[in-house]
Amino acid sequence: MYLGISTWDLHLPACHSLKEKRGVLKPLTAGLRRTLNVSVAETDHQDLWQRAEIACAAVGSARTVVEETLRTADRLIEETDGIRIVDTVTVFR
Repeated sequence: MYLGISTWDLHLPACHSLKEKRGVLKPLTAGLRRTLNVSVAETDHQDLWQRAEIACAAVGSARTVVEETLRTADRLIEETDGIRIVDTVTVFR
């Protein structure tokens, strides 16, 4: 069994309140869960309007499947309007 965890440090330049931030992140995290069947959580910067950190975990029987799932998650985040990826860290076990 393989486990992969990706963490993205995000900049949300158009958000000027925590409510706006939640309006951007909630559909993103729900979409990742729904389309990729992964676990997703906001893991840092909960009190900042224009910053967020989200983490995504995927488990599979083959490393290639887990890697492709996390690459797809990265593409979905990159394509989301109003979000800029500042940094990404991925770990496999």
